[in-house]
Amino acid sequence: MTSIDSITLEVADPAAAERFYSDAFGLGKQVRVRASQEPTSGFRGFTVSLVVSQPSIVNGFFAAALEAGATELKPAKKSLWGYGGVVQAPDGTIWQLASSSKKDTGPDSRQIDEIVLLLGVSDMAATKQFYVDRGLTVAKSFGSKYVEFDGTSSPIKLSLYGRRGLAKVAGVAPDGSGSHRLTVSGDAGTFTDPDGYTWEPAA
Repeated sequence: MTSIDSITLEVADPAAAERFYSDAFGLGKQVRVRASQEPTSGFRGFTVSLVVSQPSIVNGFFAAALEAGATELKPAKKSLWGYGGVVQAPDGTIWQLASSSKKDTGPDSRQIDEIVLLLGVSDMAATKQFYVDRGLTVAKSFGSKYVEFDGTSSPIKLSLYGRRGLAKVAGVAPDGSGSHRLTVSGDAGTFTDPDGYTWEPAA
């Protein structure tokens, strides 16, 4: 089964980005950074979700991210599906902090249960088939709106979302141009998908 080993965020200041991700989320080898001056503007077409077990953990990560320099895009609050909020890191990456639970069962453990990379795509059927052809197995599929691939053996789960829908979830305008500032590392090989997201072999 194809797996994602890590994602690399391409940033203007790698040292500052590393400090942010260490201070805000305690992230290590699954999320890496490297220098890039590639032009980019507006919505970069993707978000990263940290899925946790309860609201207190969401609140802890949310507060730590803001303290480390993130910008609030959507406040952390209850919704139909659970509890969560959205922040944008200083390097421009959008992070969703979410829990399916609406009630706390204990203190903030700062434990991340799942990291999910959500790619905004223009043609769901074509991109879904593209990834199936490269060894990913579909776990859930909701027509042209959302596809989730099986991530049981992967440090990072991959999901596809319609680009405009993902921008709405993130709380930003869907328009954007230039580099995604993202590279996905895994065992699927080297390629660029239909929406311009690049993959490379895991180091």
